[in-house]
Amino acid sequence: MIKRFFSKKAKNKYGWFGNFSSWEDACRATTGYDAGIILEKTRNAILQVKLGKAVYERDSVVFDKKQYPFPLISFMLHSAIRNKKPLHIIDFGGSLGSTYFQVKEFLHADVCASWNVIEQDHYVSCGKSEFEDDTLHFFSSIEECRSVYDIDFALLSSSVQYLKQPHPFLEKLASFDFKYILFDRTAFINEPSDRLTIQNVPPEIYDASYPSWFFNEHCFMDHFRDRYKVAGEFTSYVEGETVMFIDDQLLGYDKGFYLVNKKYA
Repeated sequence: MIKRFFSKKAKNKYGWFGNFSSWEDACRATTGYDAGIILEKTRNAILQVKLGKAVYERDSVVFDKKQYPFPLISFMLHSAIRNKKPLHIIDFGGSLGSTYFQVKEFLHADVCASWNVIEQDHYVSCGKSEFEDDTLHFFSSIEECRSVYDIDFALLSSSVQYLKQPHPFLEKLASFDFKYILFDRTAFINEPSDRLTIQNVPPEIYDASYPSWFFNEHCFMDHFRDRYKVAGEFTSYVEGETVMFIDDQLLGYDKGFYLVNKKYA
């Protein structure tokens, strides 16, 4: 799933806008996630990282200095220690392996047995042909991945807010009963209920727009209270993501959670 960009600038035509009553209404006002330019630009950026021509990629943009997601790294290492064996990891909406390449130097054999990206079919096809290796794999669904690997750790970074029906998905995710779940870069709102917006991406990233949810934090976490203990909370590691503007008002924020299944807590 394509990640987000962030802007604090008032009266900006790029960012998050509106309060839509349905996914269909929001889609009519956007170009959608399937725009070919998104995949192509992401592919080119991650290919530069893979070939050593760039250090780091995020949101299809390459950087000459890496930003590390230290909460993810810390909780992943912690989980591997608790697990007493290397983790089989799913990265839901993980693009073409953006986070995998970002933290690859920490994925020693005693930490990670497999890193499995769950993505749209056209990403899976591209990932399998150009980026898959002995550790990194691509699947079209969690169920397909689970038929191959016994998953321990689920990572969802800036992905759930782009689903048409996020709450049924979250309920299903909890039912898989994974040992560890980590949400990172997830959008919340200081309002009593979820808000569906449209996100306009600046053209220097790519020319696209798509629906984007902001969640009520309490309702979001309700899906996991019976099965999971919140073992850690943290803010985004990306500068500017701790506050988010909707219609030029400071309403949203990004946050992460590390959940441990109560069976293993």
